[in-house]
Amino acid sequence: MFDAHFHIFDPRFPLAENDGYLPDLYTIADYRKRMSRFDVRGGAVVSGSFQGTDQTYLKAALAELGAGWVGVTTLDLDASDDDIIELDRIGVRALRFNLKRAAADITGMTLQALRAHELVGWHVEVYIDGQMLASLQPVISKLPALSIDHLGMSDEGLPYLLDLVDRGARVKATGFGRVSMNVADTLRRIHTVNPEALMFGTDLPGTRAGRPFEDSDVDLICDVVGTDMFAVLEDNARAFYRLPAYERATAADPLPTVPLHRTEQPTLPLRRDELPTPVPDDTIPFPIIER
Repeated sequence: MFDAHFHIFDPRFPLAENDGYLPDLYTIADYRKRMSRFDVRGGAVVSGSFQGTDQTYLKAALAELGAGWVGVTTLDLDASDDDIIELDRIGVRALRFNLKRAAADITGMTLQALRAHELVGWHVEVYIDGQMLASLQPVISKLPALSIDHLGMSDEGLPYLLDLVDRGARVKATGFGRVSMNVADTLRRIHTVNPEALMFGTDLPGTRAGRPFEDSDVDLICDVVGTDMFAVLEDNARAFYRLPAYERATAADPLPTVPLHRTEQPTLPLRRDELPTPVPDDTIPFPIIER
């Protein structure tokens, strides 16, 4: 499993209120304890609105998590090329544009996204309500690589979301407790348009969500996508974050097919000159039927 979307709120690093709200602390130890029942082999630590453009927590988190874990960050618009290259070196792989809970300079963000993609191949992850997708689609459709958080949040923007998916955008199968839509139907429609689009994530700790991640969310995804569950739970995200694919061992057949033991010699083909010659009288012509 690859968790493509979760947050860390470490008490060692600064947090700022957003709309008068400050989240409870949530450390890597808390995350590991919550996910201990799952085989999580990597994931993406995503910068939240409470962390602004602070990079210190993200650097510490990626250093502690190690190989297979990546970061998604929010940058000052005046961040230099060297800043971006250094963050890429430590495992950051994407920019996050929070268009739901923060004022945004869309033009500046777009220029930054194009620059980061050209420098180090980063994509952009957009937190946006579906109702805004229609008005912003002409802008975000110009981004070189894109993913949308939390299924696009609402039904209103689903037609526009599916259009973006058809153009190559990815969608995070996350935050089921914060969306206003039929989750199973939305998953099914996205998966039908592009089986490589959906990327599983827990959205832990689920700050301000109606409910946080539940284990049954994984069951729901598996029920919807069927045999593509490994792609949605891990492979799609690994490819999008430019990580090596996970090589799964092929399970041995517990009851392999065994050839039957022959007690007689197999039938051998006869040579043409060994075929029996028919007696001429054996051939009887059909009678002529007159009309």
